[in-house]
Amino acid sequence: IAMAMSDSGASRLRRQLESGGFEAQLYVKQLSQQSDGDRDLQEHRQRIQALAEETAQNLKRNVYQNYRQFIETAREISYLESEMYQLSHLLTEQKSSLESIPLTLLPAAAAAAGAAAASGGEEGGGGPGGRDHLRGQVGFFPTPGGASRDSSGPGEEGKYRTLTTLLEKVEGCRHLLETPGKYLVYNGDLVEYEADHMAQLQRVHGFLMNDSLLVATWLPQRRGMYRYDALYPLDRLAVINVKDNPPMKDMFKLLMFPESRIFQAENAKIKREWLEVLEETKRALSEKRRRDQEEAAAPRGPPQVTSKPSNPFEDEEEKEPAVPEVEEETVDLSMEWIQELPEDLDVCIAQRDFEGAVDLLDKLNIYLEDKPSPPPVKELRAKVDERVRQLTEVLMFELSPGRSLRGGPKATRRAVSQLIRLGQCTKACELFLRNRAAAVHTAIRQLRIEGATLLYIHKLCHVFFTSLLETAREFEIDFAGTDSGCYSAFVVWARSAMAMFVDAFSKQVFDSKESLSTAAECVKVAKEHCQQLGDIGLDLTFIIHALLVKDIQGALHSYKEIIIEATKHRNSEEMWRRMNLMTPEALGKLKEEMKSCGVSTFEQYTGDDCWVNLSYTVVAFTKQTMGFLEEALKLYFPELHMVLLESLVEIILVAVQHVDYSLRCEQDPEKKSFIRQNASFLYETVLPVVEKRFEEGVGKPAKQLQDLRNAVRMIERKKVNPTSTSPPI
Repeated sequence: IAMAMSDSGASRLRRQLESGGFEAQLYVKQLSQQSDGDRDLQEHRQRIQALAEETAQNLKRNVYQNYRQFIETAREISYLESEMYQLSHLLTEQKSSLESIPLTLLPAAAAAAGAAAASGGEEGGGGPGGRDHLRGQVGFFPTPGGASRDSSGPGEEGKYRTLTTLLEKVEGCRHLLETPGKYLVYNGDLVEYEADHMAQLQRVHGFLMNDSLLVATWLPQRRGMYRYDALYPLDRLAVINVKDNPPMKDMFKLLMFPESRIFQAENAKIKREWLEVLEETKRALSEKRRRDQEEAAAPRGPPQVTSKPSNPFEDEEEKEPAVPEVEEETVDLSMEWIQELPEDLDVCIAQRDFEGAVDLLDKLNIYLEDKPSPPPVKELRAKVDERVRQLTEVLMFELSPGRSLRGGPKATRRAVSQLIRLGQCTKACELFLRNRAAAVHTAIRQLRIEGATLLYIHKLCHVFFTSLLETAREFEIDFAGTDSGCYSAFVVWARSAMAMFVDAFSKQVFDSKESLSTAAECVKVAKEHCQQLGDIGLDLTFIIHALLVKDIQGALHSYKEIIIEATKHRNSEEMWRRMNLMTPEALGKLKEEMKSCGVSTFEQYTGDDCWVNLSYTVVAFTKQTMGFLEEALKLYFPELHMVLLESLVEIILVAVQHVDYSLRCEQDPEKKSFIRQNASFLYETVLPVVEKRFEEGVGKPAKQLQDLRNAVRMIERKKVNPTSTSPPI
């Protein structure tokens, strides 16, 4: 379309482009054929661009207008929904208030309503009925006391009826009606906000009862109906007034284990009502339970003894001595810090003051250490044990692998120390080690595999062994003086962590078919890092050996097969000719290579100019065998002794058998002499060097290599003509 050209105006061009049967390729083809040149095409292009810009502006303008209309419509719908909800709520509250009035009080209520209507213009919102009227609107009911205290009177029946009526509007809370003595104190609408980002979550309705707070979510599809969300006992609930910070205002926070929730009231007055009624109800509940404890702990009076008529003829010696009645010991639980201990523990748990909570528990245990356990003490113990369970769960959650693993092992010290103080040493050890295992696993997974393998292994060893060292030091600090079984658990954990490390190590080094020299350098790096753990008395070298032995055996076997195949290939092309290195530099380089392999007498095999009096096959075999031995010794540990020996014997036998076969088959005396010279170099120089280097690297002589060299010497001394020309297998 950008190359399209039209002889008509912009309107005609628009109609053509908007037609239903428009085909761009055909249209461009026709216009290109009718074009007079490049200038016409440029003009048509400018026309189409102008038309495209105009169309884009019209689209933007229409979208903006539609968006404004959509916002205005949504705002009107929101206003209407809010008004309908308020109307439904007022009707529900009025219905609940009417249903809560006993039938016997209807005439008196009607008379009171008439009197209130007659004097409504004078009193307004003030006077003694102001607050009570407000509480009636939002569902406030008087606490036990006054005329409604009698459980047999209509007041108690009205409370239960009101609770039944309101809770029938909440789905999923019928079980609350089965609890005797529960009645409604206050209720009202609230808006819940997200605690971290202060984003509005949902509209809820709160029902405050004499011993708990019920939170129900609003059902938008069913007006006046709610769904049960949560129930919080008041003795485990802490109320915090949230300071107004516009536009966030009229809010208060509820702290309970293991969460906190923020609610917003409709206005400041209703927020104040909620805070006052919550505190009054919590105080009344605490006072009631304190009175119950005092009554239970009060000493009972001595039992009344029924006086028996004295018998004047009864002998005084026959009278049994009266056994003094032992009075039950009591424990003073009336101190303020004991009365407030459960609530203080809840606050400490909610505010994550773990040390303060454990200090309170230690203080209580010291106070009750040598005291009896009457029912009030048992009841207090039950409440405290529930808080201990909650505190333990919070501390366990702090150590769970799902939490943030940043900060290293020191970040777990706080939770671990408090669990140990609570007597949960085994659980603390288990969770600490599980947390560190997840941290090590995450650190290994986050390593990027880039560049050379050896560079990645350096990073892997640094990350893993540093984490292991830090974990061991932190474990020694946290669990010093505890049961020795924890240290056994740490050793088991260290073995499992080492298995995780070896798995990542082997996938990168052995599964990717790296060369033996690279594998040897990587294993050497891992061993050096592992030896650093000896500074803290932790030796895991035997574990890494045991975990790597199978992979190293496979690498040695694979490289041995490569050397054997390469040697056989060179043997098949052997012409038994001297080497000509062409340049002195090449000869000097070969001398240095042979010297690094341990062959110090190589000078006697060099001739004039750049000639070497050895076969290329024998020289290449020497360099490859010594290179294999050097790399294998870097990988060596006792479990690989026989594997390395057998590999060396197999490699050497391939060369020995080839030389022996060539001696028996060669008829040319000159070539035969040259073969014997190569055999002498192989038997008298190379084999002793291999044997000596193996003994230096391992620390003990190799009997198999000695036996092989002796057997080769015996074969060389025999001057027997070959009886078979078949090559050795």
